[in-house]
Amino acid sequence: MKIGTIIIQILLIHIFLLLAIGLKQLLSIPLPASMIGLVLLFLALVLKIIKLEWVEQGANWLMAELLLFFVPSAVGIVNYNEIASWQGVEMVFIIGISTFIVMSLTAFIADWIVTKKGEKVG
Repeated sequence: MKIGTIIIQILLIHIFLLLAIGLKQLLSIPLPASMIGLVLLFLALVLKIIKLEWVEQGANWLMAELLLFFVPSAVGIVNYNEIASWQGVEMVFIIGISTFIVMSLTAFIADWIVTKKGEKVG
């Protein structure tokens, strides 16, 4: 039954993506539909329209398999000689810095959430 639950939760997450695609086409929003979908999902969670338990296992599975989604992109990059040039070094540096910033902010926000939950429980 766990696999069925995960599949249903992933489908629920994809509903938000489909809503975002429609919203993007309707309003010509200059953001990727996936980002709009994440914002919609976040708002639905914050406003308690959906419960975290309804998407948690599916989201955890997607996060666990995230590397699998990036392998084709990484293999495709090998075909470009520019990556080995100075411009490629600059791109790798920028990607490294931005990755560090995202990881740091994620850790900070996760710590802040855990601290807030600890205050509510205690």
